[in-house]
Amino acid sequence: MLNLAIVSPLIYALFVPFLYKYVRSIHTGWFVLPLPVLLFLYFIQHLPLTPYGQTIPWIPSLGMDFQVYMDGLGLLFSLLITGIGSLVVLYSTYYLPKEKLGHFYVYLLLFMGAMLGVVLSDNAMALYLFWELTSFSSFLLIGYWNERERSRYGAQKSMLITVLGGLSLLGGFLLLSVMSGGSYSIRDWMAMADAWPQHPLFFPAMLLILLGAFTKSAQFPFYIWLPDAMEAPTPVSAYLHSATMVKAGIYLVARFTPIFAVSSLWVWLVMGIGMATLCWASFHAARQTDLKGLLAYSTVSQLGLIMSLLGAGALAFHGDPGDRRLYMAAVVAAVFHLINHATFKGSLFMAAGIVDHETGTRDIRRLGGLLSVMPVTFTVAVIGSLSMAGVPPFNGFLSKEMFFAAMVQVANAHLFSLDVWGILFPVLAWVGSVFTFLYSLLFVGKTFLGAPRPSEWPKRPHEAPVGMLVAPVVLAVLVIGFGLFPNVLSNTVIAPAVDAVVNGLFRREGLSVHISHWHGWTIEVWMTIGVIVLGVLLYRKFDSWRRVYGAFSQRLSLNHLYDTVVRQMEEQSYSLTSRYMTGYVRTYFLYILSVMIVLLVATIVLKVDGRLSLSHLAEVGIHELILALVALIGTATTVAAKSRLVAIIALGSVGYTVSLFFVLFRAPDLALTQLVIETISVSLFLLCFYHLPKLSRHEKGVRFRLGNALISLGVGALVSVIALLAYSEKNFASIAQYHIENAYEKAAGKNIVNVILVDFRGFDTLFEICVLAIAALGIYALVKLKAPKGESGKYE
Repeated sequence: MLNLAIVSPLIYALFVPFLYKYVRSIHTGWFVLPLPVLLFLYFIQHLPLTPYGQTIPWIPSLGMDFQVYMDGLGLLFSLLITGIGSLVVLYSTYYLPKEKLGHFYVYLLLFMGAMLGVVLSDNAMALYLFWELTSFSSFLLIGYWNERERSRYGAQKSMLITVLGGLSLLGGFLLLSVMSGGSYSIRDWMAMADAWPQHPLFFPAMLLILLGAFTKSAQFPFYIWLPDAMEAPTPVSAYLHSATMVKAGIYLVARFTPIFAVSSLWVWLVMGIGMATLCWASFHAARQTDLKGLLAYSTVSQLGLIMSLLGAGALAFHGDPGDRRLYMAAVVAAVFHLINHATFKGSLFMAAGIVDHETGTRDIRRLGGLLSVMPVTFTVAVIGSLSMAGVPPFNGFLSKEMFFAAMVQVANAHLFSLDVWGILFPVLAWVGSVFTFLYSLLFVGKTFLGAPRPSEWPKRPHEAPVGMLVAPVVLAVLVIGFGLFPNVLSNTVIAPAVDAVVNGLFRREGLSVHISHWHGWTIEVWMTIGVIVLGVLLYRKFDSWRRVYGAFSQRLSLNHLYDTVVRQMEEQSYSLTSRYMTGYVRTYFLYILSVMIVLLVATIVLKVDGRLSLSHLAEVGIHELILALVALIGTATTVAAKSRLVAIIALGSVGYTVSLFFVLFRAPDLALTQLVIETISVSLFLLCFYHLPKLSRHEKGVRFRLGNALISLGVGALVSVIALLAYSEKNFASIAQYHIENAYEKAAGKNIVNVILVDFRGFDTLFEICVLAIAALGIYALVKLKAPKGESGKYE
């Protein structure tokens, strides 16, 4: 069932276009909704969890199987993927119009299945395939409104950055496979990890995997793709950019912590990059004027917070046992905030979508005063914003207090010189939290409070339909419920996930999770009070100090750097390509054949041992010489002909001459095949003769002809030499006898040629069929392609 749970969204996606096409009276979302709901119910029944896995043979010859394994971490992400996915599908049925929904739900289901594959795969290659499928499906979802330039730009940007990170991830996986002796099982890697820190490939593998995780989870400096991804429909933003895709990198770091946490570099990079991301993104979130842009930067900052907690939790693999429990509290905070972020950020994205849907704008400079007309949406936004700001009694307050406590513990650590630099972490955590509080207030205050400005609204607003409000209200209720009763999650969801991150250390220490609202007047409480006081002051004086953002020049930004690099790559690629892409096939043959001559001559000179022997060659008869002479004359006539008709006839004579060679060498099947092909080719040439362009030679100089002649002679001589070498330098016995002996026994066929094509060389035949199928589809598309009336030249 676990394998089926992963592939069921991918299978169901095949039927969605037919449902959309033939059942137009019902919104397609209602047909899609039961699947994520059933999957959520399937996963939630595993609480409390006993980890288990399943294996299906995949590529046995390479030692790779489709291995899935569900532990506490995989179950937590599976519940988020299917639970938030169910609410997003429900929300989208009221948010999106019926047009193009067949495409939308196909992409959404592809993404859901891919995310389940990422978090449940134990085979690294399967994880990588699902990882790239998330990038591909998110590209399609972000660019859903493909008629908009900004949507295409955002989709391309996310694809380029995340796919490059995915290639880095693949490199890391391959290095780990080499280190493990060929295994691709993540659990096997964990079992071997103790012996790896001294391996020369350990640090390169770690850096490559971190690069993949940082790009996917929008860590600094790779975060620039996430704000542009807000061009996607709001249900996509609520799903991909709050609960699932952006947390794939978080999952990866958590999953590989038992392997790499023994390295101090892992601790510094994960904790340092996470903290830098938190501070940078929270500071810039406050300057955003687009509601979804603000939420995008806030998502980046919250992902940085979780990442820094995982880095702090990696300290549990260092130091004395007495400190391990304190460091593992950081992992508890990371897992808890992962859940909290999915609830409050999902509700906020949906609230922003409702505002956009009902007013026609997301620009906070044009909004304000919506409290009176959208009270339910306002309530959802207040709950989500206060939780994000870390205000009691909401769930965000609890995990934010745990975050402060973890950073204070880091400051007191005596590992890796953290006693010197560790003080920076609680300071930066507090600064980032101040701006988190600020942008949370801005989201609510600039949108719902103040005087209404109806003249600025493209549409006359009103409260959203009940169906559109159900999903954000459910998430808001969870925000309150998890805030008031956090221990509902403690030992059912959080503890198993934490134990998976620290590779069983949590359970072996006999620890449990208990989350309390009050621990006395600790330093974390005073930090929270300081955040609220300074955050309110910054909010009230926001208009007077926001000019400081003007110091950040757009020309020095990471976005400008990305645009410049992409533009230069396009321009330079076009410049280079235009130099060798002349439009003449003969020129391309010159390139191909010239390279072939150089490489093969070099190979023959450097690699071929022994001398060329002609002693075993058969005698050449007069009839063979005559046929060869006819073929040469036909070839020369084809090349030199000034009439296309003469060239076609001469080329046909060459083909028929080759068929006579096959007859002489007792290969009647090849002769018949050659005759049929040559007859069809000549007939097709003659049938379309009238429509062929006029025969021309774009270069007629002596230099051009001499170059062609030299390359032609070189290819002919080289192929002849290779044939003679192959005949005279036989290092292996002929495979012909093997085919004769095994054609009937192993392939149950009496026609040896057919058996070779279908069984012994089955992959060659399969790929040839694929090529023919692709060509057939292309031809079919060209035949069916018709220009709209009045636009006859559009497709010329």
